[in-house]
Amino acid sequence: MYITSEDKKKLFAKHGKNENDTGSTEGQIALMTKRIQHISQHLKQNQKDFNSERALVKTVGRRRNLLNYLMKKDITRYRAIVKDLGLRK
Repeated sequence: MYITSEDKKKLFAKHGKNENDTGSTEGQIALMTKRIQHISQHLKQNQKDFNSERALVKTVGRRRNLLNYLMKKDITRYRAIVKDLGLRK
C-alpha cells in the first residue's frame, strides 16, 4: 500500500479537525493529493499502464469537485488548503 494508516492519521490530523475526522473536505483533498502524487510517480516508470492512468484522471476529477465545493462553501478554507498543499489555481 502506498500510504500506511499512521501516515493517514498524521495527514488527517494536519488537514482535518483531528486524526479521526476522515470525512472533512480538507482531509479528503489532502489524501487525494497524496494518491495523485503516488500514481504520477508510478506512471513515470510505467507509461503503458492505462488502468492507473484512468485512476489518475478520475482522482483528479474527484479532487477538483471537492475543491469547487469548498470554494463555494468557504473561500478562506479553500485558499488555505490550496496554499498548504501547493496546488495550482
